[in-house]
Amino acid sequence: MLEGPKVSQSELAKRFGVSQPQICRIIKNKERILSEWHRNGDPERKRKREGKDVALEAALLRWVEGARAADLPVSGPLLQLKAKHLAEALGRPDPEPSGDWLARFGAHHNLIFKKPPAEKGDTEQPTAEHWASAVLPGLLRSYAPSEIYACGETGVLLPASSPGKGESASDRLTLLLCANADGSEKAPLRAVGETPRPRCLQGVNLGQMPWSYRAGSLAGVTAPLFAEWLRDFNEGMRRQGKSVLLLLTKHEAHPYLQLSNVRMIFVPPATALAQPLDRGIASDLKGHYRRRLLRWLPVERGAGQPTLLDALHMLAQAWGDVRPGLIASCFRAAGFSPDAGAEASARALLSQEQLERRALMDEELERDGEPADGDEGTTEGEDAGEPAAVRPCPSEREVWGSLATLRRYLEYRATSPDLFQAFYELEDAVHMVSAG
Repeated sequence: MLEGPKVSQSELAKRFGVSQPQICRIIKNKERILSEWHRNGDPERKRKREGKDVALEAALLRWVEGARAADLPVSGPLLQLKAKHLAEALGRPDPEPSGDWLARFGAHHNLIFKKPPAEKGDTEQPTAEHWASAVLPGLLRSYAPSEIYACGETGVLLPASSPGKGESASDRLTLLLCANADGSEKAPLRAVGETPRPRCLQGVNLGQMPWSYRAGSLAGVTAPLFAEWLRDFNEGMRRQGKSVLLLLTKHEAHPYLQLSNVRMIFVPPATALAQPLDRGIASDLKGHYRRRLLRWLPVERGAGQPTLLDALHMLAQAWGDVRPGLIASCFRAAGFSPDAGAEASARALLSQEQLERRALMDEELERDGEPADGDEGTTEGEDAGEPAAVRPCPSEREVWGSLATLRRYLEYRATSPDLFQAFYELEDAVHMVSAG
């Protein structure tokens, strides 16, 4: 009517039984009103009624749109769980949205939730096989191996009676791991525990550590925590000027985000498409972590059981011990690399026992290959001219105490996580000398 023959505002007001100022406001805001009407899920609605929590509804709608863009199933119970997580993240006093609120939310945005299909057993396997044989190769061809990443979670147990984690020996951490297909880059380790503010982390410059720590319910990765990690990972890729592909499994704790430098692809759940992390990467990390725990000699170090802080450093060292060649072979075994082959897959399928045996052999080779360095280190600094000034060789306890002091200094004053890589190498060298 506004586009037709010119009609005065007074005439329009009389025709529709409203005031002239109301007609004036409608004409003034015509573009906005039409835009909202087109975006409205129900075109028959005549009044715009917003919910009591506009921010929560907007966040939940963005998540629904992202999930559907990624072809993820969205059901009523899943929507209610996601709404609860978002409400907690927004700091709402009552984070449990009611069924009536969700029903109104669905009606306002014309959302229809279908029941998830029943389990079909082997009948679903061809779909996953088709994705692996037809869809995945096309995605991988668009990226170099250094631009193809996979991420996932694994759990590790903390040492018993760890002061930073309480007295329970069953305390654990969930580790968020991410690496690229040629093993050239491993994202910094992110650990999730149950304690929000561990005492042993107080005063530590957490922003400059080679690891990061977050607290989550039951020491698990939640959707808000994973979304935070995704944004950090995307920022890291943006700083490097890289656009990468990130492969991950579908899970309610893995929200879909539209990121500037990271393209998220969800892998269908199927045994044939096991994540590279499950092909040997996580097992190799745990093997290195266990060996570092066994190195911890309380009598020599005089420090008792390792704290949470000690465990985080050992995990970062263990993550650094995972070799690029193993990572690349696990990607090929999972079919997540452009040059995946059957022969490479067979080589990468290593059992836990094989991984530990190979790592132990590597340590023996390292010891046998560098005996001279250790001998030179024991004689360096001698002063032949003043024999009375020669100091005795420090004890094992003194050496480890000095290293602990140096590490504590770096924890407070470090300006880059790279400093800890040099410290880790020094600690390993001291261990090789003491073990030789």
